[in-house]
Order: sequence, then structure tokens, then C-alpha cells
Amino acid sequence: MSVVNAAVFGVHLIFAALWAGTVLFMTYAVLPTAMNGDSSPGPLSAITGKLKTVSRASATLLFLTGGHLAATRYTAESLTGTGRGHLVITMIVLWFTLAGLVEVGASKLSDGFDQQKVREPARNARPFLLGASLVSILLLLDAGAILGLY
Repeated sequence: MSVVNAAVFGVHLIFAALWAGTVLFMTYAVLPTAMNGDSSPGPLSAITGKLKTVSRASATLLFLTGGHLAATRYTAESLTGTGRGHLVITMIVLWFTLAGLVEVGASKLSDGFDQQKVREPARNARPFLLGASLVSILLLLDAGAILGLY
């Protein structure tokens, strides 16, 4: 593996872990706090903004680094005709799904926090953030399966 590929792979892994961890933390720690009304809209809005920033930056960097890794490791035939290639395609679908779920969930939170509400937006965002958490875990499992096939 070249130094460039190792660096790209490292950035890819770091941002995948950051994105998954941020989503899981938001769902596990922040969302229940909001649902209980134990915080105010200001800090929750700031946290939601950070979630959006991490999600958007990670999605962009994972697309770029993953594209580089796929281009240097796969052909069109190996992506569509091998188990590892199918896992890569599954990962791409999961990335888009995760990005969409986080965007919708964060939007529901932001809209409610802008109206100085806390509990209702948290309840409205909950299904999307729970789905995003599940997709985050599936992405990490998929990555482990891909690495296990090397």
C-alpha cells in the first residue's frame, strides 16, 4: 500500500468513526435529554449544528476517500461481481441513507429549537435518529466485513 493510499484510508476510517460516533452520541445522550426537557433550546441547537457539520463533512470526505479507494482497488466487474464489491456498493447505499436520516432528524430538531421548543422536536426527530444509529452500526459492520475479506 502506498503512502497516499494509507493516508486516504486513515482519513476514511477516522471520519467514518467520527460520523458514526456523533450520530450514536446524539441518539443515546442528547436526544433523551431533550425529550425529558432537561436542557434548553440554545445549547441543543448548537449541538444539532455540530451534528450537521460532522455529518456533512464526513459524507463529503467519505465520498472522496472512498471513491479514491474504490478506483485504486476495484474494477467495475469486481464491484458488481464479487462479495467484497457488493459490500462496497452496500456501503455507498448506507452512506446516502445515513446522510438523509441525519439531515431530516437534525432539521426537525433545528426547526423546533428555533421555536423555543425542546420535547416535541426531540420526539419528532427520534425515529430518524434511531434509524441513523442503526445505519451507523450497519456501516461499521459492513466496513469490518470488507476488511475481513482482504
